[in-house]
Amino acid sequence: MTDVLEEAGTETAAGTPTSPVAVVTGASRGIGRAVAIRLAAAGFQVALAARSVGALDALAREIDGWALPCDVTRPDDMAALVRAVEDRAGRSPDLVVAAAGVFTLAPVAELEPADLDLNLEVNLRAGILTVRSFLPGMLERRSGTIVQVGSVSGRKAFPGNAAYAASKFGIRGFHNVLLEELRGTGVRATLLEPAATDTSIWDPMDPDGNPGLPDRATMLRPEEVADVVHFVATRPAGVWIPFLPVERS
Repeated sequence: MTDVLEEAGTETAAGTPTSPVAVVTGASRGIGRAVAIRLAAAGFQVALAARSVGALDALAREIDGWALPCDVTRPDDMAALVRAVEDRAGRSPDLVVAAAGVFTLAPVAELEPADLDLNLEVNLRAGILTVRSFLPGMLERRSGTIVQVGSVSGRKAFPGNAAYAASKFGIRGFHNVLLEELRGTGVRATLLEPAATDTSIWDPMDPDGNPGLPDRATMLRPEEVADVVHFVATRPAGVWIPFLPVERS
């Protein structure tokens, strides 16, 4: 993936964008895709990051965004993503939304090590890498907003959710430290914790056919979560929302 990203980073835009610049990881589907569409509609220039090249290219054409295929679990890819965004924008981004994620279900006694590794790598490690990669540029500018998409499972226990909860509780712990380190820097960070959201991540589990899972009609819509991301990102300077749970009434 790195080669694709490096090539994209060499194609600089004509002049520095006058609109705010946002980076969205996990942008090819689900919450990430909805966030990218919402931000583009609000006037952001959106850099789209995900592994799905075809879906990313299609979305970039739809919203006039920058398709920057990469694997957010790889530090080299993340470093190349930062360079590609800064080359095109002429500066560090105004907003970074870490929305890449996976979700598996299994009771602890049946938890496969591979599923545990997957959840920790994508939901926790990649989220940390995303912040770590873009944070130095934001700190240098003394401005910018970071939004990490966590989950209700990062603060509440559900049976069968051990691997996913471990990753999301981990992001909450990381975010607590981040908040303390960002005080007085001009950079703000929000941990968004949505309840169950109706995306393709649920398809293998058939929630409507499983009484132990929420049915899709009661779930949040990705567009509703995207509206909340836009709200957080557009608060006046000096207004900080450290944590924001999102649920349906």
